[in-house]
Amino acid sequence: MRKEHENITIWVTARQAFGVAMEALTSHKLRSFLTLLGVVIATSTLIVVMSIVNGMNVYIAEHIANLGTNTFVLHQFQWAQGFDSFLKARRRNQPIRMEDYDYLRDDLRGYQSISAMSQLQPSPRARYKTNLIDEINLMGMTPSHADIGREKVAYGRYLNDSDYQHNARVCFIGQDLVEKLFPMVDPLDKEVLLAGLPFRVIGVAERVGSTFGQSQDNFAFIPLTTFRVVWKGRPELFVFIKAPDGRHMVELEDEVRALMRARRHVPYNEPDTFGINASDTLMSAWQNLTGTIFAVTIGVVAVFMVVGGIVIMNIMLASVTERTHEIGIRKSVGARRRDILWQFVIEAGVMASMGGIAGVLIATGIARLVNVFFTAEVPVSAVVVGVTLSTAVGLFFGIYPASKAARLDPIDALRTEN
Repeated sequence: MRKEHENITIWVTARQAFGVAMEALTSHKLRSFLTLLGVVIATSTLIVVMSIVNGMNVYIAEHIANLGTNTFVLHQFQWAQGFDSFLKARRRNQPIRMEDYDYLRDDLRGYQSISAMSQLQPSPRARYKTNLIDEINLMGMTPSHADIGREKVAYGRYLNDSDYQHNARVCFIGQDLVEKLFPMVDPLDKEVLLAGLPFRVIGVAERVGSTFGQSQDNFAFIPLTTFRVVWKGRPELFVFIKAPDGRHMVELEDEVRALMRARRHVPYNEPDTFGINASDTLMSAWQNLTGTIFAVTIGVVAVFMVVGGIVIMNIMLASVTERTHEIGIRKSVGARRRDILWQFVIEAGVMASMGGIAGVLIATGIARLVNVFFTAEVPVSAVVVGVTLSTAVGLFFGIYPASKAARLDPIDALRTEN
């Protein structure tokens, strides 16, 4: 029964403290705004940064680190490595060639699909009659890339084995080429000039979209055999390898590494002379970068929170002085130290939480504006962390004013005039 009475008392105290805090906030709007400014700025900063980082994480995962489901890429270099490591790799690593691709295709076991790609540099022109594009991404592909790449057939067809075996002058093009070269005609079976040479359009890809404002639809794929005959006899390759499922990804990566090291006679105590790149490699590098950004943000937020907490403590001390007579009356009618302590601690917590909520609303508005021009996505965790952190700051910095109020002598407090 006593425990139930204490619970009721705490609930009544909390409700009264909430009411007093809200009355103080509404009756002194300018003072409340200045009091909570530090907490509002800190919460807004934290949530905006978390929203931008979260939006970037989603964007990177979907547009840049998306190599395909259960897919990794064998290349001359390990991507997303430090500059010093890259300089060492430039001196040590060898390009991936057709012989490497053929070797892995024939000797590697357990993969679902394997393909090779090479890109022509510098980027060539594309022309159809009087329509011209100054630069396109022209890539030689194996037909098997249809099972791995994100470029799907909208109409027509993809490159096939017959095209590959006969070095056919055919191409599979993106939506940018359709819009700019064939604005009023069906591109299928039309002859387009790529780097000045004629190729027949056999298929058009679905729209891929853009990455950081750079279109991913400005491409033409031709058979890799044709690419070798026309431009580069020994092209530098990207080899895409798709595992049957996520469980076999690491095993397949290890097997590719073992085969390539054996093929290149790399001693056991020396690093790889090639790079194996998966989506998690890129995401890990990106998260290391955002971790540094977030650490700096936490430092800024901590400064603002401490400043905001000190301001709240000063306001609560002033409130204790203003309400000394009221405290004396409450103590004289039976209020305990704990009741007074809880009242002022809860008031400080409510004030800070209101600042946190205001910061959440401001940050949400800023994040939506940022998302129009860039990318930002407010995670629920950011809202929870922002409000919880601001409330905790208010509770912490409210302890001293609350303890000062609780220690007041009731007789001396009653003698004080408001």
